[in-house]
Amino acid sequence: MKKIIMTAIALMVAAASPASANMCVQSRDIQSTNSKDGKLLTFRMKDGRVLVNHLQGVCSDLRFEGFVWVLHGTDDICENQQSLQVIRSGQICILGKFDVVKDKPAVKAP
Repeated sequence: MKKIIMTAIALMVAAASPASANMCVQSRDIQSTNSKDGKLLTFRMKDGRVLVNHLQGVCSDLRFEGFVWVLHGTDDICENQQSLQVIRSGQICILGKFDVVKDKPAVKAP
């Protein structure tokens, strides 16, 4: 009986733990984006952060052409969920995992 209770408690704790959330950024907070190889998309943020996204697959046209975000009722751009479309070719690319290359500068106390 004790073993059944311990298993039930372990299952309840696992179910209550939040799944790791996807990292999101607001489109209005992006200063610029750049991709040199069609595999990584670098985001320079207005707050000084630099993020790199590992695109799902190769988005070769992204190196040469501009793109537009495909947003659905929100300006959240989330890893593993958001897509973009290269303007001239129409190629669709999907974001992968974000890495923080440079974090926000520390705020100095007066």
